Amino acid sequence: MKQHTYTVQVYWTGNDGEGTKTYSSYRRDHSIAATGKPEIDGSSDPKFRGDASRYNPEELLVASLSSCHMLWYLHLCADAGVVVVDYTDNATGAMQETENGSGYFTEITLFPKVVVKDASMIKMANSLHSKANEYCFIANSVKFPIHHQPTCEVE
Repeated sequence: MKQHTYTVQVYWTGNDGEGTKTYSSYRRDHSIAATGKPEIDGSSDPKFRGDASRYNPEELLVASLSSCHMLWYLHLCADAGVVVVDYTDNATGAMQETENGSGYFTEITLFPKVVVKDASMIKMANSLHSKANEYCFIANSVKFPIHHQPTCEVE
């Protein structure tokens, strides 16, 4: 077994001069950085006083799971001789807010739209989504269900 370590820096950019003096006195803006990569502008969901023009942690979780699934899926397709020429996912996540203001994700659904080179590849292409879910590092790290509703068509 190999262990991998990932390091990011998250720094708050929303201090307007009074810090967190009150709940409404600061912005939720922050930046996410990793060495040698462009920064990601973050905030909280607008429902929690965030900036809608910035990514929120909930969107980034959905994106992480979708991206991980796609990368494993493409790997498995290449190994199986399935030639994918296009891949798009419009993933959604559902989060339940609790009475005390905390919350948790109840599910994420992936909607991968895959385009393959030849019609003979469609059956195998569709079957590899469940295997990609078994291998996905992020899917293996969460405790909520992940659903897949893939479509596949020929180039």
